[in-house]
Formats: sequence, C-alpha cells, structure tokens
Amino acid sequence: MTLQTVADRVGVSRMTVSNAFSRPDQLSQALRARILAAAADLGYVGPDPAARALARRSAGAVGVVLTDSLGEAFLDPVAAAFFGSLAESLAPTGLAVSLIPAENVGGHVPARDLAVDGAVVYACAGETEAVEWLRKRRLPLVFVDQDPLPGSAGVLLDDRAGGRVAVEHLLALGHRDVAVLTMNSDRTTPGWADDPRRGGSNHVARQRTAGALDALDAAGLQGRVYEVVDNHDHLIAPGVAELVADPHRPTAVVCFSDLMAAHLVRAAQAAGLTVPDDLSVVGFDDSVHAHTVRPALTTVRQDFAAKGRLAARALTEAIARSRAAADTGPEDAEPTIEHIPVELVLRDSTSTAARDARG
Repeated sequence: MTLQTVADRVGVSRMTVSNAFSRPDQLSQALRARILAAAADLGYVGPDPAARALARRSAGAVGVVLTDSLGEAFLDPVAAAFFGSLAESLAPTGLAVSLIPAENVGGHVPARDLAVDGAVVYACAGETEAVEWLRKRRLPLVFVDQDPLPGSAGVLLDDRAGGRVAVEHLLALGHRDVAVLTMNSDRTTPGWADDPRRGGSNHVARQRTAGALDALDAAGLQGRVYEVVDNHDHLIAPGVAELVADPHRPTAVVCFSDLMAAHLVRAAQAAGLTVPDDLSVVGFDDSVHAHTVRPALTTVRQDFAAKGRLAARALTEAIARSRAAADTGPEDAEPTIEHIPVELVLRDSTSTAARDARG
C-alpha cells in the first residue's frame, strides 16, 4: 500500500495525500477527512517516518536532557512541572519529545544515536556525556537553569534575586542570624561550608546562595551556609536533623528548595521546636511541598509555565536558525538569554525574630 494507491482511490495527487499526513494546514478539513478515511479503508498508515524525515531534513523530534536519572527527575515536582509546560508548548509545532539521560547507561549512547533536531539541557551539573555528544553533533541547544555554552540559547531564572529577597524578608523581621541551606554534590557528608562563597557544583545552588549572601553582606552580617549532598529526601533528612541540633542553630534559614524547607520544618518540630517561633524557614520554587507542609511555607515562587514556554520557543527558533544557516550561511545575531523574574510569597513559616542565636 503506497501514497499512490490512496491518491488513485481519492482522485488526487500523491503530494496531496502526503500533505494530509504531514502538512494538514495545506488542505481543507473536508478533503483531508476524505483522504484519511480512504487510507484507513485501504490499511495505509502513512508515509514511512524515516523517508519523510530524510525528505524534510528533519527528525520531527527534540531531546530533553534531564539531570539525574530519568526516574528521579520525574519524582521532582519542579522538574515535572517544567517538563509538562515544555511538552505542552512544543505540541502545536508537531515536534515529539524524547528523553535523553545525562550519562550513558548500559553501553547505550542516546545523545549520540537518537534522531533529534535539537535539545533542551535542563539543570545538569557540570559537563555531561550527553551534552558533549550533542555539542559534537552541532545540534541547536537551549540550556535551562544553567549557563549556556557559547553559541547556545539559555533560559535562566533570576535565582540570585530570589536568594536576596528571601534574606531581605527575614532581615525585615528582625533576624540577624540567618543561614542558607543548600546542596553541594562535591561533599560526601552534610555540614557547614568552609567558604560560603565557593560552595556548590550546581549553577542554581550557587546563584541562590550568592543572592542570600549579597543581602547579608549589605546588612553587615556574616553569612553561614549549611550544605547537604543533593536535593533528595534521603540526603536532606540527616543533614537537617544535624542542623536543628546544632547549639549554634540560626534563628532563620533560607533553603535551596521547598523540599529542603519542608524537611527542615519537620526536623525542627521533631526536635521540639516551633516554626516559626523558634525557627523561621523560607523555601524556594513554590512547589507542592510549600502547600502540604504545616505551617505552609513562605517561599520564592518561580513560573514553571513561563520557563517551559520560553524554552520551547528558544529551541524552535534555534532549530529554524540552524536550518537557515545550512541554506544561506550563519547569521551574525547571538542567541538570546531569557531571564525569568521571581516573586516572594508570604505564608506562615516566617515571623519576627524571638531570639538571636549569637547572643
């Protein structure tokens, strides 16, 4: 069964039948319905995908490189919300979405072998095998929540501003001993950072911490940073238990994520402390954790939907530029870096300082 078979049945050209499958906007709804009905009756499922991709010079798919394992990424409500918005924004373009692990697994190299027109790289710490292969293939790339490689577009949350406004809120409440709880995958055990300004192997963690320390510096206060290995339940729990047990516990903590903040609230309560009377806690993201823990978290909100839309737009524009460059030569214009603002959301986990841990 071929395109010509269907064309003969309907009485149209092969190109018209091809358009019914590949370019539906070129036909009236009535004609397309007739062609698809005839194809279904004849048992024709459509043009061969490989041949169609070759003819169009397009795989019709894009990759998404997710941090950590794919399974763990989808347990993270922040990553899941971003991916949902990205996939929804790409759907009208006809581009399918393929997930690419950051590192090779079982000898397979999806980033090298998968047919994609470009890729979004989401919050991968440092260099990864996947990014290196995609770069070697000279595919259009969009980096989200991390600094883009030269020549690539980026979508970045204003994380530094988020850390700053969180601390400024606590300072306005009278807190003078404010610590930062963050992640640093270079560590093997949780603990206080020797050099608060140099910690963190993750762009987002570094920026959020830097913003918090900026605000403390401006107030003439010494910043303290407590680090856990990563933003996962089993790594956060023992760290926050040690933090609340510290005799020099701060009066307030700005956390890398709502997940860390929720763990900190529960650890404080388990230790007999009251949040926010004994310890004020600020999260980051305004994810589901901010709403389910009690008291509900004061947090820094990010717009997941906007991040997904901007990443989808940046990727489709990068792919279009790449195709145009193949035909007419490269453009002089530099890829854009989009910045997404943040917003402080006040809830019940912060209050006026009742004591000063520094005496």
